[in-house]
Amino acid sequence: MIGRPTHRLALGLLAAGCLVFAQGAWLGLKADIAQVLLAQSWTRAIDGESASTPWPWADFRPVARLSVPSLGEHAIILSDGGSEALAFGPTLLGASARPGEPGVSVIAAHRDTHFAFLEAVRPGDLIVVEQAGQAPLRYRVTGMDVVDAARSGIEPALGPTRLALVTCWPFGSLVPGPERYVVWAEPAARL
Repeated sequence: MIGRPTHRLALGLLAAGCLVFAQGAWLGLKADIAQVLLAQSWTRAIDGESASTPWPWADFRPVARLSVPSLGEHAIILSDGGSEALAFGPTLLGASARPGEPGVSVIAAHRDTHFAFLEAVRPGDLIVVEQAGQAPLRYRVTGMDVVDAARSGIEPALGPTRLALVTCWPFGSLVPGPERYVVWAEPAARL
């Protein structure tokens, strides 16, 4: 028979495990709900609303819609608000170029939610970026790199128009690490 201290320890460990599981499930659920609200906000932005936020207290707004047609994947891209934005979707980093402008457009997202599909992206895949009031931009994936986050080599203000989709590496890891996975893409013909 299990003694009381052992029984309490087992119950405590079970409760802690349930809390950890619930926290992980909540992150995915929050990301899915946010994408619905962000899609509504994106629709309002396309219709001409200049400061369309997904909810009243959000410090970010949708600035583009990214899709990878070969994978059937898409996501609303957020402006670089406070640290809150990355929890809800891919974020166009404030220091980077806007898609279609000279320089590197750096879009970052979590590997276990909005950019989980980057693991399946291959060179030659098409990436489409839509911005309100503009023709869609088409990019072709040219390659992938694994880089150290502190020394990524990504210089947003330099060079020709390019796209860098960035997420944590390795995929499937349960702990954060210093490495980032970068998918590089260059402009293709306009749609």
